[in-house]
Amino acid sequence: MDLQLSERTVLVTGGSSGVGLATVATLLDEGARVITCGRRLDALEKALADLGADSDRVHAVTCDVRREDEVAAMIEAGVRRFGGLDGVVNNAGQSRMLGLSDATIEDFRDELDLKFSSVLNTMTAALPHLKRSDAAAVVTINAVLARQPEPRLATTSAARAGLLNLTKTMALEFAECGIRVNSVCLGLIDTGQWRRRYEADARELSFAAWERELADDRGIALGRFGTADEVAAMVVTLLSPRASYVTGAALDVCGGVSRYLA
Repeated sequence: MDLQLSERTVLVTGGSSGVGLATVATLLDEGARVITCGRRLDALEKALADLGADSDRVHAVTCDVRREDEVAAMIEAGVRRFGGLDGVVNNAGQSRMLGLSDATIEDFRDELDLKFSSVLNTMTAALPHLKRSDAAAVVTINAVLARQPEPRLATTSAARAGLLNLTKTMALEFAECGIRVNSVCLGLIDTGQWRRRYEADARELSFAAWERELADDRGIALGRFGTADEVAAMVVTLLSPRASYVTGAALDVCGGVSRYLA
C-alpha cells in the first residue's frame, strides 16, 4: 500500500537510535524527506550514514529539545531547505528507574520538564507550518506506563500519564486546523538496551530463552520484546494520509501486555 508520504517532510526528534532512527529509515523508504536531531551530531550523522540515508533528503542537526530557541532554529532551517512541514514525531525522552520512596521533587520536575517541554517547544515552532499542509499529522511516542504505572518508574509513569493527556488535548485543539494528533504507547521494545542487560546477566540462558522468561514475567502475551522497526511501521502509518480519520487515539505497541480495559 502506498502511504502517500512521498515528497512530504516530517520532523523526527531523537533520531540517533532506537525508535527514532527506525522511524527516520521507514520514512525515507516511503519517499519522505526528514528533519531530525540528536544530542550529539557525530552520533546522529554516523547512524544516518550506517543507514545509507540520502543526505539530500535528510536535514540533521544537534538540538536540545528542552531549549525553545534551538528547536525553533532547527525547524526553521529544515522548512527553508525542504519548503514545508507535513508531520512531527515527538520522540525525545527517556525512562528513569526510580521508585516513589527514592524520588525527590526535583526528580519529578526534571522528568516533567523533559516530557513536556520537548513536545511543547516542538509544537509551538511547528504549528504555523503544519497549518499550511494539506495532510498534517503528529505522533507522540509514549509508553503503556501512561495508563498502567510501574512502581519502579514512578517519575516516568507520572510524566507519561500527563503527556498522554496533553497529546489528547492537542488532538482536540488542532482538529479545527486539520492537524491529526495521535499517541503510540510502547511496551518492552528491544532497541539494544535489553541485549546489553542480557549480556550483563551471568545466567546460562540463550538470549531467546532469557527474552521469553522476561516476557512471561511482564505478562507480554506474544512472549517476546518488540522491535524498533515494528514501532516505526505504526508511527509512519499514523502519519500517513491513509489514516485521515484517526486522531486523538493511543495505539499500544506492546505485544498484548496492557492490563487496562479502556
